[in-house]
Amino acid sequence: MKPTTRGTLAAVVTCVAAAAAAAAAAATPAAASTVPVPLPLDGVERSLHMEMPHVAGELPVPVPGAPEGTRFAEGHLLPERTLPRLPVSGGLPGGDVRAPLPHVLGEGFDHLGVSAPAADLRTAVPGLALDTPLGRPDAENGGLPSLGGEPRAALDTPLLRTVPGAEIVTGPGA
Repeated sequence: MKPTTRGTLAAVVTCVAAAAAAAAAAATPAAASTVPVPLPLDGVERSLHMEMPHVAGELPVPVPGAPEGTRFAEGHLLPERTLPRLPVSGGLPGGDVRAPLPHVLGEGFDHLGVSAPAADLRTAVPGLALDTPLGRPDAENGGLPSLGGEPRAALDTPLLRTVPGAEIVTGPGA
């Protein structure tokens, strides 16, 4: 095989591998659901000549979903869900702090770390269901709707689902 052919083949394989890695990273939902927020303390560390804590955070990006559709209810003039609930997916903010300790717990325990990763959060805003006291048109009443009682209104409760977690670690160095 000629050197130019080998070089071209190596370039093609490299491009295919890079494209596959980019596609895999884009397909991961966690990669796009949070935005990292670092707190740069390097300048303070250099100016004071001491070790500063490492602080970083994650902010969630809320993503609205498709609303639940309305459903026809037998014997009612309006649909069952007049104002449907709108689901929103996002996350709880996360944080990561690693701070130096002045050997409070003895040798080998000179750092304390607290990590609370961003947790998935699924919510649905409240919905509204209404019903009028009017029924269907009645042939015996000259085509006018019959009265069916009192008006009804119901509020669908909001939905909130999440499982937050945190981890506290002590140990040696950086």
